[in-house]
Amino acid sequence: MHRDSGTVQANGIQISCESLGDPSDPPLLLIMGLGAQMIAWPDELCELLVGQGYFVVRFDNRDAGLSSHLAKLGAPSPAPVFTRRSRPPYTIDDMADDTAALLQGLGFDSAHVVGASMGGFIAQALALRHRDRVRSLSLLMTSTGSRLVGHPRARLIARLARRRPVLDRPAAIDATVGTFRLIGSPGYPFDEARLRELAGRSYDRAYDPAGVLRQMAAVTAQSDRTRQLRTLRTPTLVLHGMDDPLVGVSGGRALARAIPGAVFIGFPGMGHDLPQALWPRFAEAIAVTAALGEARRSAQR
Repeated sequence: MHRDSGTVQANGIQISCESLGDPSDPPLLLIMGLGAQMIAWPDELCELLVGQGYFVVRFDNRDAGLSSHLAKLGAPSPAPVFTRRSRPPYTIDDMADDTAALLQGLGFDSAHVVGASMGGFIAQALALRHRDRVRSLSLLMTSTGSRLVGHPRARLIARLARRRPVLDRPAAIDATVGTFRLIGSPGYPFDEARLRELAGRSYDRAYDPAGVLRQMAAVTAQSDRTRQLRTLRTPTLVLHGMDDPLVGVSGGRALARAIPGAVFIGFPGMGHDLPQALWPRFAEAIAVTAALGEARRSAQR
């Protein structure tokens, strides 16, 4: 399978990206979540999407992986970030503008967009700020930005915040495993070996706790997009775990209610991760939504 990687100058930063599949197929862009790198999109899921007839692009958000890390902006203190009492170094809208500039840098006038968790926030902002850039929207385990929905389970954030400082690679891997034991899918096998391998690769590519805090500040400072989302006419899919402890399913349901015509699919036993057993169903549902976007685009020409 054709695979290419490189770096694109976009919105004043460098964005590292990788593409898979046939460049003549419609582009499908994957946006990952908080602190995660593009390699958190499983290769097999990407290949399933390629098999559905799409040219798949995944990338590292700012402050993640091999993209620009904005150390000059400093590291916000955790307490004000979690309590929303600090001004973020940048916003979700800034990250959406990164994404729009990446599409332009890659030579795409538009793409089908898939966002997971924080990546879903970015995808929504992209669809609202750069409407012509988004052919279809698939949103996984994410929410509207409203503080009334998508709440984490009680005490979960406090438990995550109490994690011990990470001093080396083994500790970083253990911390990742511990986190996903808390937020992962109770109805599916916990693949510790796969998770440890991914955590090790992520550490080797880039380890930047300050960058994660800057991303977290953007997340906690985001606005409620509900009213704006009602103006979208983009084919939209919302996928959410019914047992998501980090972004409660009320967030996904609120998204589907807000965006006209959006389709909601809930998965019992799924938490805040991407269970391997569901990858074929994810790929099929995303492809169906993207096909609606392609048909709409053709009709408008």
